[in-house]
Amino acid sequence: MFTGIIETLGKVSQLRKEGSNLHISLTSSLAPELKIDQSLAHNGVCLTVVEISGDTYTVTAIEETLNRSNLGSLKPGSLVNLERAMVLGARLDGHLVQGHVDQTAHCARIETRDGSWEYFFEYPQEKGQVTIEKGSITVDGVSLTVVHSSPGKFSVAIIPYTYEHTRFKEYEVGSIVNLEFDLIGKYVARLLEKN
Repeated sequence: MFTGIIETLGKVSQLRKEGSNLHISLTSSLAPELKIDQSLAHNGVCLTVVEISGDTYTVTAIEETLNRSNLGSLKPGSLVNLERAMVLGARLDGHLVQGHVDQTAHCARIETRDGSWEYFFEYPQEKGQVTIEKGSITVDGVSLTVVHSSPGKFSVAIIPYTYEHTRFKEYEVGSIVNLEFDLIGKYVARLLEKN
């Protein structure tokens, strides 16, 4: 489990295809602290560390992950939001995040506010994938509060700290992001479908 509080950014150093798998090597200040078989969220996708060498480590994404997320569009030099799994008993500063991306969305609009930004996203609506105003959403692994919500659309407000320390500073209209909808909301939607 994760919290959606990004620890740092990693930079893709190498991509290697092997069958339908993609081995992703990243340089990061976290690398020396990692262990083989450790879970780490990459743009919100939970992946297992399979190799470590100095300040570089490698994870593997399978075809299902590549089809459901934006990881298949990574290139050498791409920045990636990183978060290690939460420690049991630690504060939960964001919200409960599984690291299981539900689908992608695209950035439809960015509005500059007086000292912050509002990002508007649109996504193909699927059963159980809903947002509510003041509810939680994870965008590329970042735990955020929904500002505006309508079917297949939502917006989030970004403060300068989040802008500077995550991939939000790179987003432009058309950017593809990973979404993980609120865990509790997904279960409630599923229960309502059965009634």
